[in-house]
Parts: sequence; C-alpha cells; structure tokens
Amino acid sequence: MTAGRPARLTVGVVSAGRVGAVVGAAWAAAGHHVAAASGVSRASVARAAALLPDTSLLPPDQVVAGADLALLAVPDDVLPGLVRGLAAAGSFRAGQIVVHTSGAHGVAVLAPAAEHGVLPLALHPVLTFTGRTEDVARLAGASVGVTAAPGDEAAWSVGEALVVEMGAEPVRVAEEVRPLYHAALAHGANHLVTLVRDCVDTLERAGVGPAERLVAPLLSAALDNALRHGDRALTGPVARGDVETVRLHLQELAAADPDLAETYRVLAARTARRASDAGLLPEHAAHDVLTILEEKP
Repeated sequence: MTAGRPARLTVGVVSAGRVGAVVGAAWAAAGHHVAAASGVSRASVARAAALLPDTSLLPPDQVVAGADLALLAVPDDVLPGLVRGLAAAGSFRAGQIVVHTSGAHGVAVLAPAAEHGVLPLALHPVLTFTGRTEDVARLAGASVGVTAAPGDEAAWSVGEALVVEMGAEPVRVAEEVRPLYHAALAHGANHLVTLVRDCVDTLERAGVGPAERLVAPLLSAALDNALRHGDRALTGPVARGDVETVRLHLQELAAADPDLAETYRVLAARTARRASDAGLLPEHAAHDVLTILEEKP
C-alpha cells in the first residue's frame, strides 16, 4: 500500500446494516474485494445479498480476522464493546486498516485495535442511509468526516483516499471535536425530520391537505435559502416582529398540542435572537417578541 492510495484490499464488513452494506458496496465498485460480512437479521441478510453479492456471512470475529480493511459499521454505543471484544478474541493483526463509521467517536475508541498494530481510522458519511442500492450513487454527492491519529499524515491520506474511492468528499475532523461535530449534524438532520413531521401532522389535524404537497415547495425553498444566505433567509412573524401573530400561534398550538407549543416557543426565541443579531429585527421588536414567548400559558 502506498501512502495516500490504498492498494486493492480484502474488505470485511461488520455489520451489513444500512451504512456498512452501502460503504462496502462503494468500495467493491472501486475495485476492492468484499470477502465477508456479518449479519443475522433478515434485513441484514437481504441487504448483503442485494449490495454485497457473493460475500460470505460470518461471525464478526471471523470477518475481521480475514480482512485487510475491516469496516465496523455499528451504532455509536455498540462500538466500544465491539472493539474490545474483537481485540480480546485476537481478530486484529498488524498492518490491517480498521475503520469505523460512528459520528460521535474519533480514533481513540479503536485503541484496543491499535495496540495490535492496525491503522485506525474514523470515516463518518454525512448522509442519511436507507440501505438500498441508490445510496451507493448518493455517496457521490456526500461528504465524509475523516479522523486519523494526530500528526500521522500518512494515515490521514489513507483515510481521505478511501473516501475518494467511495466517490465522496473527505472533510478532516479533529479527534477532540468529533462529539460536537456529530451533535451539530444530529441536531440539523434528525430534528429537521421531527420539525417537518410536526408541521405535516398539525396541518392534517386541521384538515388541510395534502399536507406534504402543500409544504414541499415552502420547506425546500427555506432550506435552500438558509444554506445560501444564512440568517438573512429568516422570514415570518418572529423575524418581522409581528407580536400578536406570535401570540395567536402560541394559543392555537397550546390548544392543539401543548408539547408542540413549547417546541415552537423555544425555536421562536432562537429565531428572534438570530434575526436581531443579523439586523433583521430591531432591538425593541426583539424584546417584545421575546416577552411574549416567555409568558407561560
């Protein structure tokens, strides 16, 4: 293996979940050989058959032991115990590349493997996965957060090369900021889904529909404008300082769904402060909006 460009590698995937199967398939398309994967659920077996054909299904320790490149694509909370267990089983060997896809962890979690002489890497695709074949193509438009050992430029280069072979864009993320990096992504992506579904559910409760079709252009434009223009994209009654409209919203939401009213209250307060800081909302108007939002029903 030359620095910065991985040679053709034998890949083992633990496990054939939504992320692991897709990343394994992307590396297979780049010329690597996915020899084995682990998966016991019916969904994992079907996913492996679809995305990783002719790949043996084996226990995790055997998958890793036979791999030049071991991909550990398991949930964040499962990863530390898995690494310790594989190390105790003697699955790691010097010269292996061991990659995990957890967003919250850097390479420190791979310390038990590194003690055996492996090259530890954290590669976190910034993408929502369905576990279907179209995800492999979607990787081409995605970024991947790359973390390697501090000061090991050769390791960083290998990680970036593996990302490029996925068809994605590597972005360096320092070890110490991985938890904050992941929190930011989870806040944006996961809570966006919750926000959209709250919007749709409330419209349907009001008898207005089809809700998804109604809001799709609005929400798509809002997301595009936010990414292009930042806080200057803020619109609506809070950003305009329409106090009585905000009061009415709180009353209606409190009657329909008190929990949603509290969510609106918190997000509206953040919106008011952002609008004020961006110069969109005069200080006196921001004060009036925040006063309404702080009133308890």
